[in-house]
Amino acid sequence: MILDEQLPVFDVVIAEHLVVDADPGTTWRAARELDFMGVHTPLMDAAMWMRGLPARLRRQQQPPPPAQLRLGEDGGLPGWLSLGEREGDEIAFGAVGVFWQPSISWRDVPLADFAGFAEPGYGKIACNLTVRGYGVGRTLLSYECRVATTDAVSRRKFARYWWLIRPFVAHIMRATVATIGMDAQGRTAGQRHITPVS
Repeated sequence: MILDEQLPVFDVVIAEHLVVDADPGTTWRAARELDFMGVHTPLMDAAMWMRGLPARLRRQQQPPPPAQLRLGEDGGLPGWLSLGEREGDEIAFGAVGVFWQPSISWRDVPLADFAGFAEPGYGKIACNLTVRGYGVGRTLLSYECRVATTDAVSRRKFARYWWLIRPFVAHIMRATVATIGMDAQGRTAGQRHITPVS
């Protein structure tokens, strides 16, 4: 896996899985074409609003969110980058930053430096989406995120932060796989209802 190449040692890991009633190719296309800006639940929207509250209270001007945010498009958000893709199987993305403080500080790191990045005071996030055949016409869709910190002080700070946000991260990941799954199943349903014209 790309994650094993880019972040083989980590402090925490979280994964969500979903069995999708669509073949792996259809599920892969739905995952590959996912727009993260289209993933919503009431809890997720509230969590994102809370995440931006410190900046709003300090009346800091925030850039508007991107209109869309797709996998593999570097530059969508500061600090985030594509970690690689294995067509039809896995797409990985990650970031470097100080994300356990009220105002996140992201660090742009080139892909060639991501795996070896070890400057004290930072954390690295590596995530992937994978698809695996799961019987006939079904797919196991997985979303895994790993976090590694670069020193003991950062590890302690992140551990406190993780205790607080882990349930929200899990919820966001579940909403993401559900969005992909619904898209893939919708594509499959659309294919099943097509009547050839003679």
